[in-house]
Amino acid sequence: MEENNKESKPSNFIKEIIEDDLKTGKYNGRVHTRFPPEPNGYLHIGHAKAICLNFNLAEEYNGLCNIRFDDTNPTKEESEYVESIKEDIKWLGFDWGDREFYASDYFDTLYEYAIKLIKKGKAYVDSQSSEQIRDTRGTPTSPGKESPFRNRSIDENLELFEKMKAGEFKDGEHVLRAMIDMSSPNMNMRDPILYRIRHESHHRTGDKWCIYPMYDWAHGQSDSIEGITHSICTLEFENHRPLYDWFIKELEIYHSQQIEFARLNLSYTIMSKRKLLELVEDKIVDGWNDPRMPTLSGFRRRGYTPESIRSFSESVGVAKRNNMIDVALLEHSVREDLNKKAARVMGVLRPLKVVIENYPVNKTETLEAINNPEDSSMGSRQVPFSKTIFIEKDDFLENPPKKFFRLSPGSEVRLRYAYIIKCEDVIKNPDTGEVVELRCSFDPDTKSGSGSSNKKVKGTIHWVSAEHAITAEVRLYDRLFVDRDPSGHKEKHFKEFLNQNSLEVVQNCKLEPSLADYNKGDRVQFERLGYFYLEVKKDNGNKMIFNRIVPLRDSWAKIEKSQKNN
Repeated sequence: MEENNKESKPSNFIKEIIEDDLKTGKYNGRVHTRFPPEPNGYLHIGHAKAICLNFNLAEEYNGLCNIRFDDTNPTKEESEYVESIKEDIKWLGFDWGDREFYASDYFDTLYEYAIKLIKKGKAYVDSQSSEQIRDTRGTPTSPGKESPFRNRSIDENLELFEKMKAGEFKDGEHVLRAMIDMSSPNMNMRDPILYRIRHESHHRTGDKWCIYPMYDWAHGQSDSIEGITHSICTLEFENHRPLYDWFIKELEIYHSQQIEFARLNLSYTIMSKRKLLELVEDKIVDGWNDPRMPTLSGFRRRGYTPESIRSFSESVGVAKRNNMIDVALLEHSVREDLNKKAARVMGVLRPLKVVIENYPVNKTETLEAINNPEDSSMGSRQVPFSKTIFIEKDDFLENPPKKFFRLSPGSEVRLRYAYIIKCEDVIKNPDTGEVVELRCSFDPDTKSGSGSSNKKVKGTIHWVSAEHAITAEVRLYDRLFVDRDPSGHKEKHFKEFLNQNSLEVVQNCKLEPSLADYNKGDRVQFERLGYFYLEVKKDNGNKMIFNRIVPLRDSWAKIEKSQKNN
């Protein structure tokens, strides 16, 4: 049985590499990973996969995992992003202890490393413009051209690099480049830039520096300084690995091993921080933590649990090739988690008034309702029942189709935990013809659980006692895009695929009174409607605000099937 479970687990080739290294004694039996975000935006669901992978590998092999901010670009990085990243990692349930590092911690060391390369004749100051450098790099099928400044003497390069550091040149006037091979088939090896001049204040080092290292220059050396054993990154850095290895070899420093895996691509989702920032700046969404955003702060605000994110990250596995993961799997993960732990309650989002004419006027009955059939330890609660109740508008049709087992004129339906009622009359707005009230009768012998009647009906609907109902606002969040791959169309901008119905704010919802005892951050299942998160206990209008996390079923499955058929 255990063997079958192991076989069914998602593949993870990185574990195989680590286990081979442990067998051979590489790194003296150590496993030391790191999660290295750039603090230029909020973390998204793709980062969650990398976070879980790095921290879980360290835990499984009794190792360590650092957090390191690769803060090499002061024009795009902010302390706000640093704090949000730390909050997200902690929310997921991971702890880096005292191992919080920054690439900027190593700026002095990286500068000395650059001096070492210059002295070895492996780096030079290039005075070409950025356009000239770009134009002479060549193409993947044709070699680049060597810079006319490539043969500067070591002394001249040292002098110019020192002046760059001292702030004697303007932005873009010079760069420091590695001297490798302008004819290499790997574009990353064609004399890559190590430093550029930027007279910008850094969020940690202030104005100490006016030259900043490029990502490729800082990344591998930071891994080396920290003693990282397995430097795990996504596939787009596969062609950067020869450069990663070249730097370490030329500097003769500790050699971490770079391993690449497929990044997470999620359907109906944008996974580019640049494009997500565009949505924020254009005010298409309400900030980075908008519940429709694929950011971890957005998922947190929507009501996703950290356990569901971790479960999803584990279920997608670690692959060597890029593929598209269906967002339905993520939604399934949160349903699976909340199904076990969320209490069931009754809430009516679009209330239709129902008066039970043969029920006593001043009578209030308390009915027992199960809190969660998946967990008997959660017990039960008392739900009030009275003459006037609210049901969902969608649970009544004046002219129902076949197999409509809810309420219609002359038909019967069971009220959850209560009685069977029959629709006797329909009250309409005389001006609009809209149904505004139903007059019904109830059968007192059909009380749920009483066993006093054998009467059966095919439909059961939820309801709320009008006299005892809590009024609330409910925000129905849906997928932000209507296209499976919104950024995969060269001829169209990704914003053309925005879902115009990604948010519906429903006012005047009616909820059962037990919800008055719930607190901000609680999650519940509104029976038949979905899972919801209490974001605001009371706003300025003195009402509760709930966010829909997910509906009970994948309503998009039918849409996708219809699109395929068409």
